[in-house]
Amino acid sequence: MVVMAEECGADGRLVAFMQYLRVVCVAGVAAVIARIVVDSSGAPAPQADWFPSVPWPAFAATAVSAGFGAALGHVTRLPGGLLLGPTVVGAVLRATGVADIELPPSLLVASFAVIGWRLGLVFTRPILTHATRALPQTLLSIAALIAFCGGVAAVLVMALGVDPLTAYLATSPGGLDPAAVIATSSHADLSFITALQTIRIVTVVLIGPSISRVIARRVERTGDHPPGDEGGEEPVSVGPSESA
Repeated sequence: MVVMAEECGADGRLVAFMQYLRVVCVAGVAAVIARIVVDSSGAPAPQADWFPSVPWPAFAATAVSAGFGAALGHVTRLPGGLLLGPTVVGAVLRATGVADIELPPSLLVASFAVIGWRLGLVFTRPILTHATRALPQTLLSIAALIAFCGGVAAVLVMALGVDPLTAYLATSPGGLDPAAVIATSSHADLSFITALQTIRIVTVVLIGPSISRVIARRVERTGDHPPGDEGGEEPVSVGPSESA
């Protein structure tokens, strides 16, 4: 979401603040709910192999498909094309058996670290002040989002007969990774959770930028702008959010 926000011309720092705060809150609530529903006290702690052996042909195919997908997304001007393009190309190659997708954990960690450092090092006092002032409203929005998704989960339970934990994790707005981690340590249906979370992510990537632009135009007409950085820079803006 941070990468897509900057691609759409939004302020990645505010998007990162809101996104990570949302993920922490939602993952925490989901973990508490899972702990109440499922007793996982005796479950072994998951072990991560950060430096596994890398199948270089598969990794080379992944790199080529990512580059091709990013270029395709840029040329077609697809919303969130730099993110969605490689995702679609990789999914097609994997589903058709043309190539395996290989992403070493060490590469993922390094990528997230670069994005985090790049954003964290450009935070300024006005941005931090604005984020602090917006904290109560942001937390209230996150609470409303969690409650809404809980209602959607209840509908899934009643309409499809899905167990409550699976339904909640499948509709949780905290992202696929936290939901998958919690699901693996419980009896939740990981396939169902992955399918719904993937649909949600793709949908948000497709419609998020358009919704954000509509909101931004309405904010501009009302003249309610967050403070800009020192030195005469343009006012910051809130970009596409997964909460949309």
